[in-house]
Amino acid sequence: MKLGILQCDDVRSSLQPDFGNYASMFEALFQQVDKALELRFYLVINGQFPQHIDECDAYICSGSKWGANDDDLWVRQLEDFIRALYTARKGLVGICFGHQLIAKALGGEVEKSPLGWGVGIAHANVLAEPSWMQPKQANIALVVCHQDQVCKLPHSATVLMSNDFCPYSMFQVDSHFLGLQGHPEFTALYSEALMEQRRDIIPADTIELAVTSLSYQADDKLITKWILAFLRQTMVTRLLVRT
Repeated sequence: MKLGILQCDDVRSSLQPDFGNYASMFEALFQQVDKALELRFYLVINGQFPQHIDECDAYICSGSKWGANDDDLWVRQLEDFIRALYTARKGLVGICFGHQLIAKALGGEVEKSPLGWGVGIAHANVLAEPSWMQPKQANIALVVCHQDQVCKLPHSATVLMSNDFCPYSMFQVDSHFLGLQGHPEFTALYSEALMEQRRDIIPADTIELAVTSLSYQADDKLITKWILAFLRQTMVTRLLVRT
C-alpha cells in the first residue's frame, strides 16, 4: 500500500535533533507494523498537495499547531482536498488537527475544550467494534496534545472511542473516513519534551498531571494496526464500488 502523509506542521527545530521531524516519527510508527508500506509525504503546510488523489492508495492527515478554524490559505485548501477525497470515497485517517478538520470539512464543528489542555496519555473507551478493529481491546491509551476538539460530529458519523474529556476521541464517517484525536506517532519522551517547551501556555499543574500519566503504556502499535486495517478495507470497498 502506498500511503500519503499530509504533513500539516513541522516539529520544533529545537526538538528535531532528538526526535526528528514528523516524517521520521511516522516512518518509525509504521515500520513497527508493516515494513513493506510505502510512505509519501506532502508538505501541505507549504502548499504541496497530490496532483491527483490516486497518487496514493490512502491518506493520513497529521496534527498541527494550527487549528481547523484558522483562515490560512493552506488550511482552506486542505479542507477542500478532504472534501474531494470524501466524494471520491478515498480512504483518509485524520490525527488530532486532521481529525478535527475532517469533522469541519464535512459539516461538523470544532471549538476549544472548556476543560483546557489535553496532554499526556489519555484513556478512551471503545464504544463500537468494526471488523477492522483486530485484535479487540476495550480501552485505548494514547498520547494527546490539544486544546481544540470536535464538539459536533458531521452527518453519518459514528463514535468509536470516547472519554469524559474528549467525547469524540475516535469517529468514523461512512466506510472511508476515520478521525483520531490521539497521537500514535508521539512517544512519551517527545510528549514530555514538547510540554516543557509549552510551559508558557500550558498550566503547570496540567503538565504535572500529564507527566505522571506518561508512565502508562500507550497503545500506539495496536492503533496503527487498526488504522492500516481500516485503510486496506477502504481500498477494497472502493474497488468493489467502482467495478
